[in-house]
Parts: sequence; C-alpha cells; structure tokens
Amino acid sequence: MIGVGAALVGLAPWLVSGARLPLQNLWAAPTTPDDMPRALLPIGQYHLLTIVGLLVTGGAAAGTVLRVWIPDRRRTVTGSAVAGLLAVHVAAAAQSLTVAGSGLSAGQTARIYLVGILAGVVVTLAAAVVALLLLSAASRTTAALGVGLVAVPTALWAGEWALAFAEPFEVPAWVHLAIRWLPAVLVGCALAWCGLASMRRRAVWLVDLALLWLVPPVFDTVRTVVGTRVYLGDPGAMLTLARDALSSSLGPGGGSAATVATAVVIAVAGLLVRAALRRRRSST
Repeated sequence: MIGVGAALVGLAPWLVSGARLPLQNLWAAPTTPDDMPRALLPIGQYHLLTIVGLLVTGGAAAGTVLRVWIPDRRRTVTGSAVAGLLAVHVAAAAQSLTVAGSGLSAGQTARIYLVGILAGVVVTLAAAVVALLLLSAASRTTAALGVGLVAVPTALWAGEWALAFAEPFEVPAWVHLAIRWLPAVLVGCALAWCGLASMRRRAVWLVDLALLWLVPPVFDTVRTVVGTRVYLGDPGAMLTLARDALSSSLGPGGGSAATVATAVVIAVAGLLVRAALRRRRSST
C-alpha cells in the first residue's frame, strides 16, 4: 500500500489538472486540447521531463516513508513497496501509451516516436525504483545520496502542482522562485544531515553537488532537443544541438553554479547549527 499510495502521490498533480493527453504533432485527426482522451501520464515529446518528475517523485515518496517508518522486516517491506510502485507506474504507462498509439497517424515516424517515448518511460521507471531503494536504506549516506538524485525531479513535480491550478503566466513570481531553488535547499539539508565525519560521507557531498550541477543542464538540453521539430530525423543535427545546448547551460551564464553554491551554504550552516546543538547538550 505504501508503494501504491506513493505512486498516486507522484501522479497527483497531473491527475488533478485533468489528465488530458497533450496535443500530438502526429495525431491522425484535427482536434482541440479539451477533446484529447484521458491519459494517466502526459505522453508527448514536450512532456518527457514532466513524466520524470511524476514517476521519480513517487519513488522518492515511498522511500521516504520507509526511511521514517524503519520496519522490522525491511527487505520484505521494501520489496513489497517496489512491487506496489511498479504496479501503478506500469499500469499508467501502458494505459497512456495505448491511448496515444491508438490516435496517432499510421506510419514509421509514429512508431519511432512511440518507441522513443517508451524507452524514456522505462528509464524513468528504473530511476524511480533506484530512488526508493536509496532513500529507504538504513545508511544515512545512502539516503543522502538518494536526495541528490531526486532533488531536481521533485522540483519538476512541485512545478506541476503550480500549473495544475493556473496557466504558466498566472503563477506568482515567488512560486517560480521557490521551485527554482528547491533542489538546492533539499540537497543542502541532506548534506548537513549526512555530515562530513568519514570519507564516504565526503564522497556523498561531491556526488550530490555534482548531480545538482549537472542534472538541470542535462534536463534543459533534453527539453531543447526533443522540443525542436526542425531536426527530427537528423541524428547528426540533434547531437550538435545537444552539445551546444549543454555547453551553454554549463557555461558562465548558466544557473548551476549559483544553485550549487546555495546548497553548500545551506549545508555548512546546517553543520554549524548541529555542532552548536551538540555543544549545548554536552554542557548541560
């Protein structure tokens, strides 16, 4: 039930928004957004990152519940949670891909499109399971590593909640700002909780900060490449576009450095607070 419930929590912002299949470039018949069929996942080339946020956050929610609960039969309960999570995720993916496939125009292009979407969904399902296993682990370092993995997808999930109730231009600026810095806050708090007492924990700091630096540019690159119809069918041009977009995102003008710096400041501040509390308890 934990796995099923967490999967539904992950899908919640999409379900609340109406769960209409996004308009498809390869749709067989002219239609409007309100006439599109219902789908449990937003299948579409412009919504791949939304799928990542919905599925990975579900895995993160299940892992967090298990980490807080600390069941006696940890392996058995964790395995059951993975099964429940995958049951919902696989059912949602199958229903959505079936609905999308039934309405797409016939031809090789549509088949390649569906296979590409399916591949992305399968990779995301695996990432959701990894997130669950990392966050539910007994080791504090492993759980902190899991936070680094899910920080950016969680921000994507939070952004979907904002869009579920308003158009993008209607979302207040402070909401966009909070979502923008949410990964840095999550990673910073996780690193402060993890600490620096061993080489393993220091390695987790490096990995989490590296993920915080690399994942947003990679996601931005994916959004740019799959959202550009001009280069579809031209692998060479798409690779060039991906390289240029990634270089631009990682360059001085990108926001990753500021995000990493913010996480470091939060982590160091958290370590200082923890040290002060320990000294206070020891003195009393």
